[in-house]
Amino acid sequence: MSSGTTTQGRGLEGIVATNSSICYIDGELGVLAYRGIDIRELGTHSNFEETCFLLWNGNLPKQAELDDLKKKLGQERKIDPSIVSLLRLFPKDAAPMDVLRTAVSALGIYDVDTKNGDHDANVRKSIRLTSQIAMLVAIHDRIRKGKNIVEADPSLSHAANFLWMLNGEKPSSTAEKALDVALILHADHELNASTFAARVTAATLSDMHAAITSAIGALKGPLHGGANEAVFKMLKEIDAKGEDSVEHVKGMLAAKKKVAGFGHRVYHTEDPRATFLRKMSEDLGKSSGNLKWFEMSRKVELFINAEKKLNANVDFYSASTYHTLGIDVDLFTPIFAISRIAGWAAHVIEQLDDNRLIRPRAEYMGPKHPAPYVAMGQR
Repeated sequence: MSSGTTTQGRGLEGIVATNSSICYIDGELGVLAYRGIDIRELGTHSNFEETCFLLWNGNLPKQAELDDLKKKLGQERKIDPSIVSLLRLFPKDAAPMDVLRTAVSALGIYDVDTKNGDHDANVRKSIRLTSQIAMLVAIHDRIRKGKNIVEADPSLSHAANFLWMLNGEKPSSTAEKALDVALILHADHELNASTFAARVTAATLSDMHAAITSAIGALKGPLHGGANEAVFKMLKEIDAKGEDSVEHVKGMLAAKKKVAGFGHRVYHTEDPRATFLRKMSEDLGKSSGNLKWFEMSRKVELFINAEKKLNANVDFYSASTYHTLGIDVDLFTPIFAISRIAGWAAHVIEQLDDNRLIRPRAEYMGPKHPAPYVAMGQR
């Protein structure tokens, strides 16, 4: 029985849920653009801080504006000691995404703008969260490994500071550039599951931290975040067994197992982000003197493309890229959050600037109404 709705899509596929001027995707042509600027242009010429400004403000910054944002991001590289104490209380084997979800929620208690939901306050919270989420991931990783926390360096770029706090070493220019571009590529992707979750929460007039916590909870799910973890686990298994990568994948297909990192619900051609990440994976392999992970990945990609006519997506080459940067596999999805906070925040700002409660309907598929109530003794 219909509930009066005229359009439905399983998983809301193909349903337009809102108007937005943040992100444009053309899945047929393989186009991804932030505020109208193609991701290829941004990946080639921009940096993550400039991309944040673009997403939050709708235009590229002038030099003074970019300098000001960089300064503010550096100034907000601080975490209340109570949050650090909280991180120390978690079990050493706690999943980093679980820790991040809980810690971001706790950050809201200490944010001076928590009760202020106007535009300017939301921009300030976006800046803080962008700095703090990266710090949370690095600090927790150091704590769980029994290492000393590395103090943030406000003079470094966002990408370089994260690698500095994570590894305790200033990154090479190649490593800094690779992560910076990766952060740009992952910064937004229209109404994906986590972004939609953030907008739904924000639309209730809850606070920014609650919306971002909702987003992180959605990102944790393996059908959204985590595909690059599965990719690297596959590569690691191939390496451990000393197998040929193509033969291993043939075995997976014969066993009806899915090969992670291929195909996309939106793109019907190559994911434009994968084009950049393929090159970064190769460049990092060359600079580190270890092309093994890139070469394995490339063999798998060429085989799957020829055999299944599927293209690599953003997750496939991000696996070998992140590993070569010295990032543990269970941090791959938190790295996603370190980038996507820029887009999540932009969508929360946009939602609250012209808010309407998000309340879709469901197509009723149950018993015909009205159904009689059956007394206990007659059931």
